Amino acid sequence: MTTALSCPLATIQQAESRARTQDNPHAVPTPEISLSYSVSTPSSDSEDTVLNEDDENNCLVNPHTPPTSEQVFVTPHTEFGHCANENYRCVSKHDYTKPFQEHTIEEPPYYIHFATYISFLILHMLGHLRDFFGKRFAKSHFTHLMPHNGYAPLNSDFDSFFPRRLKRRMDDCYGQPITGVPGRTVLILDRYSPDYNHTQIYTGGKTRALNISSYNYLAFSQGCGSWADAVAESIRRYGVSSCGTRLDTGSNDLHASAEALIAHFLGTEDALVCSMGFATNSTFIPGLAGKGSLIISDELNHTSMRVGIRQSGAEVRIFKHNDMSSLESLLREVISQGQPKTHRAWKKILVIVEGLYSMEGTLVNLPRIVELKQKYKFYLYIDEAHSIGSLGSRGRGVTDYFNVPSDSIDVLMGTFSKGFGAAGGYIAGEKSLIDALRLRSHSGPYAEAITPSVITQVVVSMASIMGVAPVPQPTKSTLFLDSSIVTSKEGEEELAGMAPASMLPPWMKIRPSLADGSEARMRMRRLAFNCRYLHMGLKKLGFIVYGHASSPIVPLLIFNPGKLPMFVRMMRARPVPIVVVVVTYPATSFETGRVRLCPSASHTKGDIDIVLRACDEVGGILDMKHGSCERWGIDQVCERAVELVHSV
Repeated sequence: MTTALSCPLATIQQAESRARTQDNPHAVPTPEISLSYSVSTPSSDSEDTVLNEDDENNCLVNPHTPPTSEQVFVTPHTEFGHCANENYRCVSKHDYTKPFQEHTIEEPPYYIHFATYISFLILHMLGHLRDFFGKRFAKSHFTHLMPHNGYAPLNSDFDSFFPRRLKRRMDDCYGQPITGVPGRTVLILDRYSPDYNHTQIYTGGKTRALNISSYNYLAFSQGCGSWADAVAESIRRYGVSSCGTRLDTGSNDLHASAEALIAHFLGTEDALVCSMGFATNSTFIPGLAGKGSLIISDELNHTSMRVGIRQSGAEVRIFKHNDMSSLESLLREVISQGQPKTHRAWKKILVIVEGLYSMEGTLVNLPRIVELKQKYKFYLYIDEAHSIGSLGSRGRGVTDYFNVPSDSIDVLMGTFSKGFGAAGGYIAGEKSLIDALRLRSHSGPYAEAITPSVITQVVVSMASIMGVAPVPQPTKSTLFLDSSIVTSKEGEEELAGMAPASMLPPWMKIRPSLADGSEARMRMRRLAFNCRYLHMGLKKLGFIVYGHASSPIVPLLIFNPGKLPMFVRMMRARPVPIVVVVVTYPATSFETGRVRLCPSASHTKGDIDIVLRACDEVGGILDMKHGSCERWGIDQVCERAVELVHSV
């Protein structure tokens, strides 16, 4: 087996070595990644990279088509799939010659809705009957729901009904522990339950599976390369924690560099980072509005925004999801009527929306909402948690996708956990606003500052998306980048969008393909292709799919709660295991249970083919194909992938 693989493996190893030498001939190289391709290294220190006995012929470990001597791949195939075909690329931008894709809800046949409601009815009836008789005849199993020793139960049986009666039945489908890098593939820890998911027992085995469920959109969360090298160096220089809040002793030069870089990246005056994406919304929104103000929120906004809105003390009104007619009608009403009882004018009106909705996969109708903003003079807050980095030809999010100037938006919020492979979030806007939020938000005086290693990952990944502007005459006080690291770009506009080298720490070294932005552009184009191909492919196979075709979130509707765990288990049990995430009530409405697929730039066209073929087979067995779109066969979908992508 080793002999049969020696030629392609040697080619990969040579390409890896050559790429490292070109980057920096004097630098200490990252440990070789040949163990991801070779079957002759069972003594490796890293358990994650030890191959199973059948990995030699595993498409998750080795590419179907080995790279040629001219192709350079510096990442393991398990983390970032090798795909040099330029036909499998697409630019993420809105086509103004076509109408905006409105949010439409495609309904399944009536018997699907009927079966779904009957399933929930049976679940409720049997669950409450078991609770009723169990409290009387099997008290030892219900002590946590009954008063005991003079104490009231911490959780009532009603509040915990769904976790006990619905989620526990499919607990093997949730919280699946993994090990290693959550890249193109992932190693899941094998487990089983002898008592109907009350407990999980780990067998000690691991299974390599195709990962279509992580938020690693641009695949920056890798174990080797410039990102990992910079993070390792930051730990050596700064330690593992900031050990303080931003208003105390937790701020360092990395935070200042990151905030300046984010503001430059988004085209705003200033920016502020937070150590948690959820807390970015829940702690900063109360600093934007208060009593006497009005917040208008989309009905499907994320929970983090809802928490922040409740804490603000402002009046709240809701409009239908992404419905601009509903929003305009509401604006007319609230402006004309003013505050309740007094009818005085509102101190301010703040409209809060998401750029890309995390459960629906829909894009905000930004051109239309900006028109309404100019007409009705409200402030606009956009949450770009899922859209920043993943949308737009330059990765700037929905403003880039729709080519809308960023200064048209008052407050831009985003997270680092999706497009940047890190953690935390940011708020960007005018400097006066950001300065006020540094003091007024709860995260400034109370939340731990982002750790140096995480903020370094943010800086490197964002700089690689922007590209690093060349330095004509480097000095001691600026970052030294020789001609082999940064190459000149044609056009002043392109240089203006790049990150000045002075914004990066002097010790941070970035390889040429990252510094000139070509690596990130390739990843963004691969992501755009994969998103459109998966979305349109599922529709052509007959599934009901929500969301926008360019969205990296692809909700595949399953409806019936009994089919959710079956779908997960059947996908995991395939010859090429696939890890997926299913979502049901209360995260969605009763009848719209779904699987949420998240393609990334790390996936190849062949990976999406595998997912489509698996969905086609499993969906046929579970009776999930109820879409009204013209149907194609799976072979036709795979053969005409490029046509499908460019038909959007």
